[in-house]
Amino acid sequence: MKRFNTIRPYFTAALITTALFVFAPVPSHAGTKEDIQALKDRVDQLVDSVQRLQSTVDSKMGVLQHLAEQTADNSNRVSAAMDDLQRKLATQNEALSGKVDTASGQMQSVNDSIDEVKARLAKLDRSVQELQTQIQNTQQQQQQPAPSGGGTPAPGPGAGGGTANNGGGAPAAGPAANPAPPLQETYQAGVRDYNSGKYQVSQSEFQDVVNYYPQDDMAGGAQFYLGEISYKGQDYTGAVKAYNVVLETFPNSSKAPAAQLHKGYALLLMNKKDAGVHELRALIQKHPDKPEAMQARSKLNGMGVKITPTASTRPTE
Repeated sequence: MKRFNTIRPYFTAALITTALFVFAPVPSHAGTKEDIQALKDRVDQLVDSVQRLQSTVDSKMGVLQHLAEQTADNSNRVSAAMDDLQRKLATQNEALSGKVDTASGQMQSVNDSIDEVKARLAKLDRSVQELQTQIQNTQQQQQQPAPSGGGTPAPGPGAGGGTANNGGGAPAAGPAANPAPPLQETYQAGVRDYNSGKYQVSQSEFQDVVNYYPQDDMAGGAQFYLGEISYKGQDYTGAVKAYNVVLETFPNSSKAPAAQLHKGYALLLMNKKDAGVHELRALIQKHPDKPEAMQARSKLNGMGVKITPTASTRPTE
């Protein structure tokens, strides 16, 4: 716009000069008053025409300037709208990530509740079996034949040396009392203390479950929580060892997907990227529909790593 305003005077002068050469006739008798007057009239007409033309040009230039300003305003509004949209998308992504973490925590709580229900059912089943055994033993004792009259009484429980008194007449020692703590109560106490942040107390309780009931399914859950406690304490090496016990000894445990996910996280935090990526990919392949697999996909995408490996080599841990 400044450029047009600069060249406008030159443009006007050029129009006047051109018009003078075009419209001015060649006088047949130079110096006559009539010719001079006619020339002045023509010049006046030309100046009027140039003024009208200049007014038209000014009007068009105003329109162009107005359009240019509107275009600049529209561009600014579009840029502001794009910035606002980007901020909204970033906020939505953060909210979605938070919802995924919340859903994972809720699933973990549900799995804990399921484990507790399973433990209660197992304990109830054992109690029923013990009760059935006691009933059968009582029935067998009642079905034993009564001693005949005048005959020798039937041998008592001590016959044959089964529970007979030893030489000095002291009664035989009964079965030794089981020093192990109750499985279900100990595991549930460990879960409560863990959720309350009492990690040292829960670690001792979970360790009792592992020590006294190493083959029970709840030992797999206890091993997982031992790994979680080490993970929260930034003892990633100990966490990986605990997770490996879950994956190798209790592969069908409900804690196995979470153990493999957190093992991958721990390896990444130990700067073992290849091993960590391998664990996350293996989790996605083995449990594609689990919430932990969704978290593994999100983690790999955030790292810019492909979900499907391009090489079949297994990284070392």
